[in-house]
Amino acid sequence: MTVNITFLGGTGTVTGSKYLVQHDGKSMLLDCGLFQGYKLLRLRNWTPLPVAPNQIDAVLLTHAHLDHSGYLPLLAKEGFSGHVYASSGTRDLCRILLPDSGHIQEEDAAFANRHGFSKHEPAMPLYTRQDALDCMPLIKAVQFGITFQPIPGWRATLSPAGHILGASSVLLEVAGRRILFSGDLGRPDDLLMNPPATAPAADTVLIESTYGDREHPKDDVLAELAPALKRLAARGGVAVVPVFAVGRAQALLHAIHLLKLRGEIPNSLPVFLDSPMAVHTTQLFEQHQGEHRLSSKETHALTHSATMVNSTDESRALASRHGPMVILSASGMATGGRVLHHLAHYAGNHRNMIILTGYQAPGTRGATLASGARSVRIHGRDIELSAEIVQLQSASAHADAGQILAWLKAMPQAPNQVYVVHGEPEASDQLRLRIKNELGWRAMVPEHGSTWPT
Repeated sequence: MTVNITFLGGTGTVTGSKYLVQHDGKSMLLDCGLFQGYKLLRLRNWTPLPVAPNQIDAVLLTHAHLDHSGYLPLLAKEGFSGHVYASSGTRDLCRILLPDSGHIQEEDAAFANRHGFSKHEPAMPLYTRQDALDCMPLIKAVQFGITFQPIPGWRATLSPAGHILGASSVLLEVAGRRILFSGDLGRPDDLLMNPPATAPAADTVLIESTYGDREHPKDDVLAELAPALKRLAARGGVAVVPVFAVGRAQALLHAIHLLKLRGEIPNSLPVFLDSPMAVHTTQLFEQHQGEHRLSSKETHALTHSATMVNSTDESRALASRHGPMVILSASGMATGGRVLHHLAHYAGNHRNMIILTGYQAPGTRGATLASGARSVRIHGRDIELSAEIVQLQSASAHADAGQILAWLKAMPQAPNQVYVVHGEPEASDQLRLRIKNELGWRAMVPEHGSTWPT
């Protein structure tokens, strides 16, 4: 019997990663992500999966970012009761991210109901904080490099992907077929994370393509960030920095710390990390010392280089402070969370600055900010954009096209088929062409909802 993969997300877009692997009446979901960005994509979160959750035998997560794990509370709420396998880092991060995701959805729904700008009566969250807490016992931690059986007879092995804490590539062996899921690949020269492990031999590869059509600039994030923060400090402004609470927030904290040590920005420049999720994630770096590049001293500095803001009262109090200062706050694409309140408060002043720290998916507020728009809609209001917009090009935690190809080329042998996933259409197709022309391998970009054999 054949082994089939159905592409339920992460195709034609960088969000909603879900790959359903089926063989001989058994089903496993590889990643369980939320769709973000365009409303057309977000609506998919409300569409039932083509397989009933109680018919899925196991879930395996490559990492904890919500576009890979954020659908899990809903899956469990709707009947999934099997094991969710992940690295210990991913498990620990999911304990932070998923309840926070439910909490934000509840807050956003309540805000919409109070102010009457939702078309739904009443607006409802996709799932709640309690739903997320309820699914936590399902997550079972597995070690890198140790082969296990998520389903009897199915073998899986995780290897470090270098993207964030716990990020994994997955080799799945089913009925004699070897399927390699890259997950989100990190950069070999990342400021925080160790490089991805070498790819093992496989018959079929699913390769991410977030940056499949571009190369990272030669300048590093320190060279990009230093002049922006110098300008900000000189004019006494406030920098609002939308950050991904996992990975990007810690990279920016470390970069600012290094710039202060080098004397490239004022040591007195106040920095605030306004995201309980990011605060708790930062503390995890000490518990996973071997998975990143930081020494014990640097890890300690990471947790003490900024004022950690936890309560909503502390967050609101930032509005009464004068610049210069830097506020790092989730979410990274400004899709929700406390950063929206900071953007609404500071975006209208030309002395202030909005620093975008990575890829902004089409349809997100971050993409609107990056586009040069004159206003952005936040909580039902159009907010004028007078602040300076700075988009960092070198802060990405994803491998670029050349680095992805190098990872593939290092495989012990050519696979029979490569599926290019997790990218916008242009990025995915450009990477497909390079795989075909430079490596001579069969590669295709699958359509959303399509099913293909391995």
